[in-house]
Amino acid sequence: MRRKPDALSVAVYGNAAAPDARLARRLWSRKAAAMLGRNTVVSCLCFAFDLLLLWALVRLSWGKLPAAALGFVAANTLHYALGRTWIFRGTERGFKAGYVFFLINAVVGLAVTVTLYAAFLRYTPMNYIVARILVSVFAGLAVFVLNAVLNFRRL
Repeated sequence: MRRKPDALSVAVYGNAAAPDARLARRLWSRKAAAMLGRNTVVSCLCFAFDLLLLWALVRLSWGKLPAAALGFVAANTLHYALGRTWIFRGTERGFKAGYVFFLINAVVGLAVTVTLYAAFLRYTPMNYIVARILVSVFAGLAVFVLNAVLNFRRL
């Protein structure tokens, strides 16, 4: 039995199904799986760039947290360029607006990244590169969903 949308959902979304049910269907669709696959390829390439930059900056005597933050932002800029043309192709959002929204989503990812990264560095004996790899899984998935649903509106 299909649930009738409440008055707020109807006012905001029209007569469409409640956003939570629609979002769940969209996130578990073949389209989402294909985009996530492409995103994984781009993310791995950009993340390798991020790690190389992190390593290089630490070798140049940068602090580990500022180096991780700069690497994250640089890698996200590259990710936007590649993602716009391949992962989220067909978006109707303009280039500049998309980049602004992408950076806002990256700030969310950066907050997750730096918070978890700092916790791993402080509370575990984990190597800083291993910690950064582990943190990327959580931050990467969160940013993918934000971009797919809110920024590029492809899901």
